[in-house]
Amino acid sequence: MSDVLQQLAQVLEQRKLESADKSYVASLYAKGLDTILKKIGEEAAETIIAGKGGDKQQIIYETADLWFHCMILLADQGLGPDDVLSELQRRFGLSGLDEKSQRKD
Repeated sequence: MSDVLQQLAQVLEQRKLESADKSYVASLYAKGLDTILKKIGEEAAETIIAGKGGDKQQIIYETADLWFHCMILLADQGLGPDDVLSELQRRFGLSGLDEKSQRKD
């Protein structure tokens, strides 16, 4: 499945070179970080609502939208899915409480 994330990451990188009037993703890049973050917030709220509604297909649909927009953020910041997957791998086998105690925030 990570192949899908890699393919999407490549497409998102290509969209950086496209015209904002011809590509939704390019238009988000052109509008800047605040617009990308706002879109993630909207998608997160829609995912929460879908979760409360309990419709599995709607949960999948909204989660896909949320992940998609998070991938745009990653690309905007010069990151990719491997960065997130590496962090998840690092956490694998740690209890949630241990992982939280290791954070620097």
